[in-house]
Amino acid sequence: MEPSKPAKEVSAADTLAFTESVNTGMRTSYLVKHVQDETAYLDGGRSSGLAEGMTLLIKDEIKAAAIDGTGGSAGGTAAELVVIGVAETSAVAEIRSTKRDIGPGDIAYLSSQDTVALVDQHTLGATRKYPAVITFTESDLLDEEARAFVPKEPLPSVNRMRGRVGMDYMGTINRDASQSRNSEIGAILRADFTRIGGTYWNLSGYWRGRVNSFSTTSQRTLQDLLNRTYHLELQYENPNSRWVAGVGRMYLPWASSLNTIDGGYFGRKIAKTGTIGLFGGSTPDPTSWNYNLNQKIGGMFVNFEGGSYEKTHYTSTSGFGVNLLKWQMDKPFIFFENNISYKRFFSIYHSLQADRPRGTPPLVPSPGAGISQSFLTVRLAPVQRLEFSFNHTFFRDIPTFDPTLIGTGLLDKYLFQGMSAGARVEVVKQISLYTTLGESNRSGDAKRSLNQLFGIAIGRVPWLGLRADAHYSKFNSSFGGGTYRAVSLSRSFGDGFRVEVLGGNQSIFSTQAGNQSARFLTSTVETSLGARFFLQGGLTFYRGQLQNYNQWNTTLGYRFDTLERRK
Repeated sequence: MEPSKPAKEVSAADTLAFTESVNTGMRTSYLVKHVQDETAYLDGGRSSGLAEGMTLLIKDEIKAAAIDGTGGSAGGTAAELVVIGVAETSAVAEIRSTKRDIGPGDIAYLSSQDTVALVDQHTLGATRKYPAVITFTESDLLDEEARAFVPKEPLPSVNRMRGRVGMDYMGTINRDASQSRNSEIGAILRADFTRIGGTYWNLSGYWRGRVNSFSTTSQRTLQDLLNRTYHLELQYENPNSRWVAGVGRMYLPWASSLNTIDGGYFGRKIAKTGTIGLFGGSTPDPTSWNYNLNQKIGGMFVNFEGGSYEKTHYTSTSGFGVNLLKWQMDKPFIFFENNISYKRFFSIYHSLQADRPRGTPPLVPSPGAGISQSFLTVRLAPVQRLEFSFNHTFFRDIPTFDPTLIGTGLLDKYLFQGMSAGARVEVVKQISLYTTLGESNRSGDAKRSLNQLFGIAIGRVPWLGLRADAHYSKFNSSFGGGTYRAVSLSRSFGDGFRVEVLGGNQSIFSTQAGNQSARFLTSTVETSLGARFFLQGGLTFYRGQLQNYNQWNTTLGYRFDTLERRK
């Protein structure tokens, strides 16, 4: 066999032209399904080419000249995603270098470097046309890239264990009249385990919690609540099977509007585009609108998905279920969740739930059957550096989430009720202004009020190298009203040192949570100790009418990455 010629260098324009015309089956774009704690959940995984360490970019626009292969340039980068966990049909990525808020409906595109590598591989496989079975010696000149794309028997099982594990110490000093102290020992885990034991079960997500506590007070802190917002899921994904399953603390993959479930799901693929299944569990997330530790949820769903992310893509989920409170019927409900998008220029997302709560007569009569919540978002990016969004939010029932979390931003999706509209514009490179305005029209309002949010995001502060974000919000909603201001600063020094600071103040008036105001400051520092170990420290100051404490924590952990193949 003659020596192969080296693959030619592929430009970014050639890459895009190749993926659009020659090999439309090679996927280079992925939908952001959900965002939580600086982590994005993508709709594609190992089966569509993603691997740990790959970089994806969310761009506000890409010029047509770049797509048709005649040159041109890509649009401004809104965020960078680094893949940290991959399952067969889904992936988890860490959000870095953001210049605007990233949310469901955003499209993440494979970076030019990783795309070129895929193009090289597909080009080799398409032009050399090696036979289906080859047994070359180690001295053969055939590239590993070509070997990877030679048709062969189903892949052997690959067990990869990647993530972090560590021990955590946390101390709290209450500055109220009690002057009490509290110490806790905890643990953390971030996991990406694929093909466990040669099976098609995968474990992904993160967890942080208490192992032991030496407490003189039962007062909850902000960190206690944040520790309960984790996701850790064991998932079954077999490309050769129609069955799918998952168990753990997670979102139902086809209906994230149901919020976090402590439980599981079981389903079967139907035809080429459908999935039907069952789900059930408890509702542990304190950021959920209808949060209650004694609540159980269960039901049935059906999903249909089709199209292409390079053109038009759609997904539609519908189902029904019941909510139980202390194992007694609380309310039956039906739900719908739909999304349609056209490239990166246009997307529509809508979720709706209708139910019939039982009430507790004679004190609280049942409101009857009706729509309990609805969320609609339309996003439009007509030109580079400019994006518009139009939203409508409706909640009928009284919320039961913990209002202490308002200062964290985890409850921002509930602040604007009724119609609202927003815009984000990159005024100069690395500096963006954003705003959202809406008129509150909740039931029972004496008068309507204008909800407001204004902010500025700086991708890189000159001379300091910091990423900064500052925003102000004033809201009036069904659970109360108030204002809050927050400023965050962060910087990474290479791969081994990162600093982040968040500070602000909030003022809330609510019939459910009482009137309160608070100031808060949180700082986090993480550094590497050699190739595998890391050290993380944090300090929080919280000064409020209902809570007043200082808190610090130290985490010592170990990074691991092992790979085992079984034939």
